[in-house]
Amino acid sequence: MTFWILVLSYWIHLLATVIWLGGLALMALVVWPALRREMLTDEQWLALQRRFFPWANGSLIFLLITGFVQMTNDPNYDGFLVLDSLWAWAILVKHLAFGGMAVIGVYMQWSLYPAMGRARLLASKRPSIAKTERQKLTQREKNLLRLNLLCAGAVLFFTAVATAV
Repeated sequence: MTFWILVLSYWIHLLATVIWLGGLALMALVVWPALRREMLTDEQWLALQRRFFPWANGSLIFLLITGFVQMTNDPNYDGFLVLDSLWAWAILVKHLAFGGMAVIGVYMQWSLYPAMGRARLLASKRPSIAKTERQKLTQREKNLLRLNLLCAGAVLFFTAVATAV
């Protein structure tokens, strides 16, 4: 029975990884450039983000659960924060990068995007102030998307290191 639980865990983990990282890559590498070229409106961009967030959040939950199952069943796992091997260090750095992605996602969902929505509303009343604010928020969003992709790349790299050990 443990074998099939592990198989199911790996399968769900891979699906969640594709949704999470694939969605991030799609947004940063395809949708964001389309927005910059004004092929999308701000409203369309935010609508895409709102549709992606439930998938990303669900993936995050599945990644945490299935990752725990896999890690505790790995022969290299010697206990919580026991850093006695390259595998353990790779898993630690992978989890830190994953945590960074989660923190960035929460910040964007609950702080940045609501602020961007408020700036859009302000644009009708004070266009000059709103434009400056929107530019600052857009730059922050761009930097966070890049940082998120960097963290995603680190997650994949350190997964490869742990797998190779």
